[in-house]
Amino acid sequence: MSSSLVTKAPETTPVLTTRQRSQLELVLRRFLRHRLAVGSLVLFLLIVLFAFVGPLLWKYDYAYIDGPSFSPPSAQYPLGTDQAGHDLLGQSMRGTQQSLKISLLVALIATTFGALWGAVAGFYRGRVDGLLMRIADVVLTLPSIAIAVTLSVNFQGGASWWGLALVLSFLAWAGVSRVVRGVVLSLREQEFVEAAKAMGASDLRIIVRHLLPNALGTIIVAATVMIATTILAETALSFIGFGVQRPDTSLGLLINDAKLSVQDQPWLFYFPGMFIILIALTVNFIGDGLRDAFDPRQTLVRR
Repeated sequence: MSSSLVTKAPETTPVLTTRQRSQLELVLRRFLRHRLAVGSLVLFLLIVLFAFVGPLLWKYDYAYIDGPSFSPPSAQYPLGTDQAGHDLLGQSMRGTQQSLKISLLVALIATTFGALWGAVAGFYRGRVDGLLMRIADVVLTLPSIAIAVTLSVNFQGGASWWGLALVLSFLAWAGVSRVVRGVVLSLREQEFVEAAKAMGASDLRIIVRHLLPNALGTIIVAATVMIATTILAETALSFIGFGVQRPDTSLGLLINDAKLSVQDQPWLFYFPGMFIILIALTVNFIGDGLRDAFDPRQTLVRR
């Protein structure tokens, strides 16, 4: 007597009704709750559009010199003109563009180099840490403005925006390295690092693939702060005549050109100064929002 075979449907694992949000989603959610940071980000993006898209749309570029001398703001020249007849709106667009390019390049170079330097020091500790941090300490103790002036003269920093960016990058990386080193000293004791070592991962792989990604929040915040400080440093150098030079321009150079006309032609000073203040404030507020968003005490939540 044969028994009938009954085919049973395989049991399926219940579908999870909750899912863990990724770290990126969590960071974005926290950042969007920081209203001041979100507003600052919107304003900063508008400034970026003003600097990089504005020159393509505005009728006068920064080299235009056919306007009347010292014309106050008007419909034709919304921000007025300077002594040479430059349209200040076109000059401000170009100046903001150059200042942003310098700041962003400094943030990229100095943050990348400083993060790697600090990660290596924190990972190896001991003599390697001591040597690398002593070098960083020496850079931190250098008189930044005096060194920047010296290097800009001998490295064409005053003739090109990228040269000035390299000079400022040389002076800015050490602070980032100390911050990242502190984070890595804590991370290197975590279980995921021990697991990577047990699996035979090289030191370079552990640093690049495990430690630096987990320090990304600190690195991003450091980069935003550096953008703001670089804007002010570029302004200071250009104001004393060692930054970007004519025929190019920057916000610092516009301030320098207007220093003798503050009382009689105040628009020449106030408009570039306003852009400097707005960039510095918005970037700092964005950094505050990112610092809160990357709070390491809250790594995941559930819907």
